[in-house]
Amino acid sequence: MSAAETHILTQARIWTGLGPDLSPGAIVIEGGEIAWVGHVSELPDRWIEAPRQGVSGRLITPALIDCHTHLVHAGHRAREFEMRLKGASYADIARAGGGILSTVAATRAASEDELVEAALPRLDALLAEGVGVVEIKSGYGLDIETELKMLRAAGRLQTLRPVRVRTSFLGAHAIPPEYKYNSAAYIKEMVIPALRAAHEEGLVDAVDGFVESIAFSANEMEEVFNLALTLGLPAKIHAEQLSWQGGTAMAARHGAMSADHLEYADENDVKAMAEAGMTAVLLPGAFYFLRETKLPPIKALREFGVPIALATDCNPGSSPLTSLLLAMNMSCTLFQLTVEEALRGVTINAAKALNLSDCGVIAPGYRADLAVWDVESPAELCYRVGFNPLHQRYFGGRPC
Repeated sequence: MSAAETHILTQARIWTGLGPDLSPGAIVIEGGEIAWVGHVSELPDRWIEAPRQGVSGRLITPALIDCHTHLVHAGHRAREFEMRLKGASYADIARAGGGILSTVAATRAASEDELVEAALPRLDALLAEGVGVVEIKSGYGLDIETELKMLRAAGRLQTLRPVRVRTSFLGAHAIPPEYKYNSAAYIKEMVIPALRAAHEEGLVDAVDGFVESIAFSANEMEEVFNLALTLGLPAKIHAEQLSWQGGTAMAARHGAMSADHLEYADENDVKAMAEAGMTAVLLPGAFYFLRETKLPPIKALREFGVPIALATDCNPGSSPLTSLLLAMNMSCTLFQLTVEEALRGVTINAAKALNLSDCGVIAPGYRADLAVWDVESPAELCYRVGFNPLHQRYFGGRPC
């Protein structure tokens, strides 16, 4: 089926993301975009003769969006997981050569082709669950050459699979051994030049950073965000994950797209996000894997109308998660989100977190990136654990 052809998906229950479910509903696809959506009985005459494909009452949603991942990296840290189970501390693991620096060493040693090969199975797991857009960060190179290599590998993935990749430069992720105790020099000598080089090569869609006691201060990150603004790149931030460090407020002052994690964010942070039009990206996989007990400020996010997005945070250290469906379940069970909030969190709000305006809902003019599910209601997408009910995924109007 060509993306340029007109065809209709019918006999569906449709969750558009913009209003009540449509049932029995129909979606007209033309040229890879949604041309019309509504009740079957209201289908305009111009499409009466167009080819139809019945989906037998299945649920159709927008294709899912994983808006925060570290999908490209080399190696794994299963040994560290085992060490923690036996009582080892973070310091013990670091002294044994583990932690983020073990991933840095493996990623620096890997070729671009090897990074692509390693990332594909992780990407395939997400696509198999109806994902159509994936954000991928750098941040395991911590030198100019490897950061650029990671971004190139991330960009290549969308040439090998039917998916859109949004890349984020995360050079300010951790401090490498060669800059130990000199984070300011690392920002000046590596992060700033690497960001300029990535932008010049057209490798980066957004700029990210980690503000935390074990990473960078809000003041240090401000220098990176100032450059991002100069280059015309939107920003986002890892903030308030393990402690309160003021990263969220700094990001709001710079008009960032999102603040991610947020377990230790307070009401003032949420107010700042609301005023700046930011999205909160919650990462229940990391919350679960790190056995965190401090919940993100869900009540305040609701009260101040901050959109809530969800993501896997797929990474080798704190969230080795490649199931967005499981992240949805975790968000409901651990964070007490509603089904509607969880589904909006991986569609319309995830698109907002990436500054995308052509996906995440089912409406005329949007991309025909769709997921068809063998379920009776949206609640089943959050309710089941370890079960994938995807029947069919459409990318740009084509079944895949």
